[in-house]
Amino acid sequence: MNLSSTVEAANNKTSAKQAPLTFVLVHGSWATAGFWDQTAAALRSLGHTVYTPEYAGHGGDKNNNVTHAQITQSVVDYIKQKDLKDIILLGHSFGGSVIQTVSQEVPDRIKRLVFFDAFVPLDGQSVADQFPADSLKYFEQLRDTSGNNTITLPFPLFRDTFVNTASLAEAQTFYKQAPPEPASPLFEKLDLKKFYSLQIPKSYLYLTEDTAIPQGPYGFHPTQSSHLGIFRFIEGKGDHMTTVRTEPKMLAELMVKAGRD
Repeated sequence: MNLSSTVEAANNKTSAKQAPLTFVLVHGSWATAGFWDQTAAALRSLGHTVYTPEYAGHGGDKNNNVTHAQITQSVVDYIKQKDLKDIILLGHSFGGSVIQTVSQEVPDRIKRLVFFDAFVPLDGQSVADQFPADSLKYFEQLRDTSGNNTITLPFPLFRDTFVNTASLAEAQTFYKQAPPEPASPLFEKLDLKKFYSLQIPKSYLYLTEDTAIPQGPYGFHPTQSSHLGIFRFIEGKGDHMTTVRTEPKMLAELMVKAGRD
């Protein structure tokens, strides 16, 4: 056996020893739990257990005045009601702030936190504090003109930043699945002192074509990821909301790498 085949055999053996993982996937803004359908199926086909909670103010709950605390509590309640332990708690986009606050409530149930192209506010900051000034002003205008304390993404913005690798037909389909987002949780300042004291292992999963926030000084990596301190870094190719639907097997494999022992 040559060296390359020996390494391959060793890698396969290591992979085979990886026990099945339990994932709890937390979606982001302008999405529902259905965002995960294809990727959750791919993870299950790899032998892992997957839960996709719907949180307050989303899905069937039409409360536009939901708070970040209510969102957090709904995920905490879900985890406790199902008595989930040793979980890989993964948050996408706004969901990064949710797994931060959830981890403060149930740290003993979490094996690893995975931030997937996710916001990682510092203590006392909001998710909106992570936006460039012009983007923040634009989202505030969208909120003010909504009449119901929500933010609806205009299609051109959604198409060029959230689903920039999608075909036009795909983008139009995905846009229909992007409901108005309750605005208040995006702007709430969060108490994250406990989160930044926790010793839970962390990973950051980054897709290189994600332009939901501009690449560079405000980008997901390295700006948001750097807030974590020590973390495992996993990189793949894709954008903010297309890849989870069109490349679920690839994304599932990246999630396993991010969550593995």
